Amino acid sequence: MTRPPLPTTGQVPVTVRVFNQRFSSTPRGARLARRLTLHQLDAWGVPHGSATSETAALLVAELSANAVTHGRVPGRDFEVTVRLLDRTLRIEVSDARGECGPPTPGSAHPAPDPLAETGRGMLLVETLADRWEHLDRTSVGKTIAAELDLPD
Repeated sequence: MTRPPLPTTGQVPVTVRVFNQRFSSTPRGARLARRLTLHQLDAWGVPHGSATSETAALLVAELSANAVTHGRVPGRDFEVTVRLLDRTLRIEVSDARGECGPPTPGSAHPAPDPLAETGRGMLLVETLADRWEHLDRTSVGKTIAAELDLPD
């Protein structure tokens, strides 16, 4: 039995592009989050090596490393959600530790010691992202969301 075709309304169909995955709260999980995000972006038409892809890779890597380093709760994973909206790429990284959040966007960051090996993560996020925010989760933990405006 064949179905009749759907009526056309003249509207452009909307394709929801969302990638969501949980990863172990380990350095290996953070690396995997970056790699799978890049693979998904390429499948969505954001090619490997493009400026958008490289910036997204840095944001996912930094936010995932922060989740693993500062947001780790034993036995809990961290989660990465990437949304390709109309002209915006939104990257969200959630972890299980809500009591120690980052500074708010636009707030003054203390300058890290020039010889320190850590302490520049959220400075990178603030520099690379067009916007970012810290969100409390309704259940447990926090989410850091960063957005990139896509070129026309």
